[in-house]
Amino acid sequence: MLTYPTIDPVALQLGPVAVHWYGLMYLLGFSAAFWLGNRRATQPGSPITPEQVADVIFWGAIGVILGGRLGYVLFYDFSFYQEHPNAILQIWRGGMSFHGGMLGVLFALWLYQKQQKIGFFCLSDFIAPLVPIGLGAGRIGNFINAELVGKPTDLPWGMVFPNAGSFSRHPSQLYEAFLEGLVLFWVLWLYSKKPRPVRSVSGVFLMGYGLFRFIVEFARSPDPQVGYLAWEWLTMGQVLSFPMILTGLLIFPYAKNPLNFFWKYHARTN
Repeated sequence: MLTYPTIDPVALQLGPVAVHWYGLMYLLGFSAAFWLGNRRATQPGSPITPEQVADVIFWGAIGVILGGRLGYVLFYDFSFYQEHPNAILQIWRGGMSFHGGMLGVLFALWLYQKQQKIGFFCLSDFIAPLVPIGLGAGRIGNFINAELVGKPTDLPWGMVFPNAGSFSRHPSQLYEAFLEGLVLFWVLWLYSKKPRPVRSVSGVFLMGYGLFRFIVEFARSPDPQVGYLAWEWLTMGQVLSFPMILTGLLIFPYAKNPLNFFWKYHARTN
């Protein structure tokens, strides 16, 4: 069993202002997206210019914050916020949903591409490789806050988290930081270095994140106010991730689509 490295969630105290590690992880994610976006924008075939990258990141940040909060309210604790609507604005108390944030970003990108007359999937293909670093950083923030802990385990790398009982638990936040952050970034960055058909990079992102999240949910404790939705193992995270996997398969270009064989067979028999 490993010892949980207790870290003060407050990284810096400036008088009455407390700078939390979790907030710094968001800043790191947006900064990395800005830097990587500027690199991608200089490549041939980029749908946006380096001057537009800051605007795209700004619109995306708004989508993350608003969508992430509304997603948490709707997907994870609607009854509580229905009774306490003022608490919806209290983001500093925690409660953000990746899936809600993703929907918020997609809506923000749709508005931006309509304004700039850029193809939606051209823009989403551009943005997708910029996202995983922020996802990984966010999971590190969860780990520092000792939140979203894993299920009990007797594996040698299990940890006893504060305020989570005396059981050794999976450090599921680190699993997600590795898979959704480092691995997904590596896959998307390498895949997108060569010209790809429109929608393909977005499809890989949706399939990759959805699959990684679905798998890690087996090691992660469900949110206590939600619990398991069915069969004593199905979680809200898995329910929300399955449509991502399916959508990724469906939007993947025809020439690369794993369902291509089915469609060819169906065409020959009709």
